[in-house]
Amino acid sequence: MKALQDKILKEGIVKDGGVLKVDGFVNHRIDVAFMNEVGKEFKRLFDGVEINKIVTIEASGIGIACIVAQYFNAPVVFAKKNKSINISGDVYSVDVASFTHKTVNTIIMSKEYIGPGDKVLIIDDFLAKGNALKGLITLVRDAGAEVMGCGILVEKSFQEGRALIDSMGIRVESLARIKSMDNNELVFID
Repeated sequence: MKALQDKILKEGIVKDGGVLKVDGFVNHRIDVAFMNEVGKEFKRLFDGVEINKIVTIEASGIGIACIVAQYFNAPVVFAKKNKSINISGDVYSVDVASFTHKTVNTIIMSKEYIGPGDKVLIIDDFLAKGNALKGLITLVRDAGAEVMGCGILVEKSFQEGRALIDSMGIRVESLARIKSMDNNELVFID
């Protein structure tokens, strides 16, 4: 998505350690009008695919997933990083290593919101090493639901995440694919 590449080049900041900061329009301050265009693009890419649930992980994926969900007329179910008293009953859970935060989180999803027969589109902001996406796929499959695809805002193609998800037999559509981030310069795959 050329418009996303342009926005990243204009507003994104490359930080040391392979981190791309896009919190000015994606996950701290959300440019809703722009994310609406992102939602339309995911609908175009997955048009004709049966989807009745959008799944993401807290927190950065929630805003994107909510906008995308409008185009599929589907609810959003998100994996939480901490169990709280708000979640009653049984949960699906899996450990996920975070590239950005350098931590391991046990993510959980309530069994009452996802189950057999659900056709799921997973939405997330980044695909780097693939740990979060693999964790979400595991939760969805543990629920007996089917992953119909994954929609990613920004993919760091120089890391192994895409190969990991491809090896699981899951379709991945990324709106911006970064080939390299060397010397604080972004190079996209067209």
